[in-house]
Amino acid sequence: MLAEIFFLCLISYLIGSIPFGVLLAQAQNIDIRTQGSGNIGATNVARVLGKKSGLLTLFGDLLKGLVVVFGTGLQYDKPIIIALAGLMVFLGHLYSIFLKFKGGKGVATSLGLFSYIMPWATLCAVVVFSACLWISGFVSISSMMAAISLPLFAIYFKLPLPYIYLAVIVGLLTLQRHFDNILRLIEGTEAKFLEK
Repeated sequence: MLAEIFFLCLISYLIGSIPFGVLLAQAQNIDIRTQGSGNIGATNVARVLGKKSGLLTLFGDLLKGLVVVFGTGLQYDKPIIIALAGLMVFLGHLYSIFLKFKGGKGVATSLGLFSYIMPWATLCAVVVFSACLWISGFVSISSMMAAISLPLFAIYFKLPLPYIYLAVIVGLLTLQRHFDNILRLIEGTEAKFLEK
């Protein structure tokens, strides 16, 4: 059983490590890590390469989170194992082995995995994200507010504890990955959505 779980964690991490934004940019002879904010996620890809590439990056990053927890859920019915696979795919995106253990912020990947394991809580967090984006125009603020709200919604819907713990861990890591955005927000230099 331990060997199975180890293999599951390894596969989940490797899937999470696939850097869709980097691959799409490389197809156009661009290193997305040196353009715009330098982030490999959908927002920066959309700013640099256009909305189509941004949407493809969003879909790819979201899909890898969804595929991992969906596949794990088919094989195991224990929330703690599903949550562990979800954590590993998220960490794979943040610390990709293909990018020398660097990566993105993980917002789309977490959206993919949480949309499967806690759909109603995730829907509520998406509403929070959308409202914040409409009010502020900043993806960074919206992502952080959604990350903070998700564990609260998970508690409200009385979800299994492993899922709540996962939401807390992912939320804290999401805030940590947005540290530079927080500094830019304070300085007034943070770019708004699709702003050049």
